[in-house]
Amino acid sequence: MPLDIPVVLDRLKHRYPSLLVDSVVEHEPGRRVRAVKNVTVNEEYFQGHFPGNPLMPGVMMIETLMQVATLLLLGPSSDVPTGRAALRGVNNAKFRKQVFPGDRLCLDVTLRSRDAEVAVVRGVATVDGQTVAEAELLVGIERSAYVDKTAKVHQDAVLGPDTVVGPHAIVGAGVRMGRGCRVGASAVVDGDTELGDECEIFPFASVGLIPQDLKYAGEETRLVIGHRNVIREFVTIHRGTRGGGGLTLVGNDNVFMAYAHVAHDCIVGNKTIFGNGATLGGHVVVEDEATISAFSGVHQFCRVGRQAFIGGYSVVTMDALPYGKTVGNRARLYGVNTIGLQRRGASPQTITQLKRAFRYLLQSKLNTTRALARIDTDESLDGHEVRYLVEFIRTSRRGVNLRRPARRVEPVVVEE
Repeated sequence: MPLDIPVVLDRLKHRYPSLLVDSVVEHEPGRRVRAVKNVTVNEEYFQGHFPGNPLMPGVMMIETLMQVATLLLLGPSSDVPTGRAALRGVNNAKFRKQVFPGDRLCLDVTLRSRDAEVAVVRGVATVDGQTVAEAELLVGIERSAYVDKTAKVHQDAVLGPDTVVGPHAIVGAGVRMGRGCRVGASAVVDGDTELGDECEIFPFASVGLIPQDLKYAGEETRLVIGHRNVIREFVTIHRGTRGGGGLTLVGNDNVFMAYAHVAHDCIVGNKTIFGNGATLGGHVVVEDEATISAFSGVHQFCRVGRQAFIGGYSVVTMDALPYGKTVGNRARLYGVNTIGLQRRGASPQTITQLKRAFRYLLQSKLNTTRALARIDTDESLDGHEVRYLVEFIRTSRRGVNLRRPARRVEPVVVEE
């Protein structure tokens, strides 16, 4: 791929470098670059330098090799096409011959090693096949954000290093994004919204807009989203309201599939999964590793417990028990989410304890208060998960969903 030398070299640490590379003659992306420099007497550094005997200073030779290294590390074929380069150190520099006006420098730069922030390159300059200078350069790589020319990003928005804003996307004044975020085409991120590192917002998503609450009167409220969240197409996540504390909060490593909705003042934990069209009313709490399947709705002020599973097309109007399977319209409790627990590494002993606790709650003829008392006194139910289940029920304000599925009645066949 051809290199636009002035554009790439503008990514050096200083703003307007003197161009010391005339042409790139060989380019192996990510490995090696060979360039040429025709040394002429009208170079700026010759003026007043060694009067009567102009020669290229060693520091300018290092600068020339650094510019070729920038072409290698930040060119369009590199994995950092939007960063900046800064010289951090020079090792084993040797200047073997003097370079005069009229010489044609051949500059070879090869990548030795690199990590996320520093690359080590080997540079060799030759004239007519003879080495005139060589050095090992330590190059700091400072990633910067890339904004498509059709996107609209407010000048007060803060974009972290290596963040990419796609075509026709809109980023508002109060937005702050961490490192490595991606904003897809025509997505909107607005309001007082903070995103952590490596969040990915897909096309047409809407994040941080005002809540769908008629009581909202334009007050300053926030949306805070953690790290590594995936927000798919047409997802909507709204910031909070004054009446709900002014904050919508989303944790880390969550997946929101297409058309999911998180309303104002919700709190979503970590590693949750929202299926297509899953919807939260206002003030809902979804705890860690819960799954809300496609087109299910959770009523406002409800809680969805840790590692709970809400089946598809369910309507949840009471708190959904942690570790349980809640399915249906209106939702009913179908016992322990055994498969989900196994996938998340729960021990067989933990699963056995939870099943026993659920039998007290669902299959005994005890009311909820007495069932909890029996769980408390059962010495075999001493696991952390059971204690958490009991505490969840006792702290519920809307009540917990302990409705069991209706028994299926087999039809009676009458023989004539």
